Amino acid sequence: MASFKVTGGRHLKGEIIPQGAKNEALQILCAVVLTREPVTIHNIPNIRDVNQLIDLLGDMGVRCTRLSESSIKFDASEVNLDYLNSETYKRKAAALRGSVMLLGPTLARFKKGRIPSPGGDKIGRRRLDTHFYGFMKLGAKFTYSAEEGGIYEVDASQLHGAYMLLDEASVTGTANIVMAAVLAEGITTIYNAACEPYLQQLCKMLNRMGAKISGVGSNLLTIEGVEELFGTEHTMLPDMIEIGSFIGMAAMTQSEITIKNCSIPDLGIIPTVFQKLGIKLEIKGDDIYIPAQENYELETFIDGSMLTVSDHPWPGFTPDLLSIVLVTAIQAKGTVLIHQKMFESRLFFVDKLIEMGAQIILCDPHRATVVGLNRQQQLRGIRMTSPDIRAGVSLLIAAMSARGTSIIENIEQIDRGYQNIDTRLNAIGAEIVRL
Repeated sequence: MASFKVTGGRHLKGEIIPQGAKNEALQILCAVVLTREPVTIHNIPNIRDVNQLIDLLGDMGVRCTRLSESSIKFDASEVNLDYLNSETYKRKAAALRGSVMLLGPTLARFKKGRIPSPGGDKIGRRRLDTHFYGFMKLGAKFTYSAEEGGIYEVDASQLHGAYMLLDEASVTGTANIVMAAVLAEGITTIYNAACEPYLQQLCKMLNRMGAKISGVGSNLLTIEGVEELFGTEHTMLPDMIEIGSFIGMAAMTQSEITIKNCSIPDLGIIPTVFQKLGIKLEIKGDDIYIPAQENYELETFIDGSMLTVSDHPWPGFTPDLLSIVLVTAIQAKGTVLIHQKMFESRLFFVDKLIEMGAQIILCDPHRATVVGLNRQQQLRGIRMTSPDIRAGVSLLIAAMSARGTSIIENIEQIDRGYQNIDTRLNAIGAEIVRL
């Protein structure tokens, strides 16, 4: 198990380019199974979760031809469905949360799909009901076997369009249902659909492949089924979570950085939320410039009451950045309530921040109050463990701003979502050693 040794107190300066979007990649890569024709994907992030999915696709018989460091041509003309019954598939798919999105494409094209209970972050309950509710509305049969760790199976001789109202605006659930519905007979209407930029990208790519999806960008999707899909070329967005992480990192470490090629229109309210923390930033074309700040002060509501930052379905604030907002608020002036509505275990890393000297009250599994230190006291380096991707980077930000040296263990979690993060940050002045 690898670790980071982080020497705190370093001020960063320079430019950094965000990686391709992790959450988009997991959907887009699964979609290549929908067609027999080649699909070329650009700006693929070199991260653990994505690489595991590419490896899994290769084992399934998808030919993966690397064109450059971040571009791959996929050919799914000869998929081996027997592989889905193998122990190797079960082991690899169980280790990867994104493997669940293979169900929709295999169901649509081959009339059946099979996955073990998928892994991923330990951030609380992440149910799959929305996925299977959608599949069943399309005419599929769903079975679950609790033996050997749990196996989910769906099959349908003929998928047919249907109206459905999703019980939650699940991004992966919507993506899975959309991928199943594009080859279903008739018209499918999905209400309360997720509309995150990742999902919009998937729909745009599928439309270029010959699908007929309307309402893209809204929570009401209409899909007219087609008989087959064709090849295409697709470039993924920059990772909005990494962009937000860099904004918070710059503020906490009093650094002057420019984040390049951010695709500003696709960031939604992310820059605005960080500005509410008192962070100065400038939009320069498609770049974000963050000047070094001695202090930053949290806003309050109009009536003077304490600021609350909470997660919402898009276009609200993404839950993946609440951990970053929380750690950034540690050195702000003022108090903020962080309300994580979606996952009940995502705030459980704050004990490490408190041990470092942060003033945080964990109210319950979903809420934490941060009393900003306003630079009056520096965090101190400690030994800690990364519980999940976003908490891991939050701890990294805290360690970079702290006095002394910190050790962060289980950095495989960070590597799942952030590409060569130590090398890229060291290039602009950080001191991070991979042990």
